[in-house]
Amino acid sequence: MMISVQELQDRLAGKLKPLLIHVLPPEHFAARHLEGAVNICSYETAFVPNVQQLVSDPGQDIILYGEGEPSIDSADAAGKLAAVGYQNVIDFRGGLRAWEEAGLPIVSEGKFPEQPMLEGRFEVDCDSSLIRWTGRNLFSDHEGAMKFSGGTILLRDGVLVEGELMIDMTSIACGDLSEGSMNAALIQHLHSVDFFDVERHPTAKVVINTAIPFPGTHLGVPNYEISSTLTLRGFERPVVFPAVIAAADADHVTAQAQVEFDRTKFGSHYGSARFFAYLGQHVVNDLIQLRLKIHALRV
Repeated sequence: MMISVQELQDRLAGKLKPLLIHVLPPEHFAARHLEGAVNICSYETAFVPNVQQLVSDPGQDIILYGEGEPSIDSADAAGKLAAVGYQNVIDFRGGLRAWEEAGLPIVSEGKFPEQPMLEGRFEVDCDSSLIRWTGRNLFSDHEGAMKFSGGTILLRDGVLVEGELMIDMTSIACGDLSEGSMNAALIQHLHSVDFFDVERHPTAKVVINTAIPFPGTHLGVPNYEISSTLTLRGFERPVVFPAVIAAADADHVTAQAQVEFDRTKFGSHYGSARFFAYLGQHVVNDLIQLRLKIHALRV
């Protein structure tokens, strides 16, 4: 059930007042909320138990509100409560936006945390940053991790300008083979000239040449298209990929990216049907996927 601003006013002015729940996080509640509301954040996994702790009667009138359309925060919260048996759950879908547009008062006990403007050079924290790799053939796949050995990211006016990432190829680890000798054999093979020739090329490098922001993006999806040069096994090749660049605060940048590249363009021909005939079960996919997680600190 949904109600309008006028209907909410009427219910709040009645003798049997409903429980009014602000479903957004505490910092949002502190910045702006409706008088008489309690704050139970619906984004928390404990949302339903928290409501149940406060309201034991499934027949209690509960009105939920959030920021307002197009956000579905209150509708989602109402669905969660209805699913566990609350019978009189009411969705004030217009939320704070509709309330303000009607000229009605908002209680404020603080300010929204300001999104920091990223500016300057940031150095990759190699201890908390990681690369996960996946390699496949037609019949199976292997996955594992590698570490960064260094790198910097430069931002101006909140926009990524350039960057350089160094990858420690000697750190290649396999995560899916638990048997020791098989794990060691795979790592040895990946180190060999069949794949990454690690003894002669212990470091790979990604240089960010251009970073084009995607317009109209939201948190949780890529906000940049990165054009880079990947140096691997002594070969330099262009690689383009989407990435998420965001700020934890003014001194910390975090980035995520999924990169797919053709290993054969870097001299790794083993098992590639582009170069060998009658491979059968020895075929190995040309494409390798890397998932990058980067934390960088201001320098």
